[in-house]
Amino acid sequence: MSRIPILLGYLEADPDDAFTRFALALEYIKESDHTRALELFEGLVNDQPEYVGTYYHLAGLYRELNRGDEARATYEAGIAVASRLGDRHAESELRGALLELEIEG
Repeated sequence: MSRIPILLGYLEADPDDAFTRFALALEYIKESDHTRALELFEGLVNDQPEYVGTYYHLAGLYRELNRGDEARATYEAGIAVASRLGDRHAESELRGALLELEIEG
């Protein structure tokens, strides 16, 4: 059962809720609706850049879509945000994903 209708209801009630937007984007990925997922993730990065979890998933989606340069830039932006916020766990995950991307070529 899709969670999208429920999340859309939450989003209608609070369009600025970062968690709902993030969760909805993940649901769209599960349903292979990359266009809507990109819109939500890119919107979060623009509107709420300190919601650091977005960078990892947005970059991963860029990788899946063979958009390596955008993935690299997104990982790097996320690393900068995580470092500024002192979120060492997120920073480490982003650095690891960036290294993996660079190894892949």
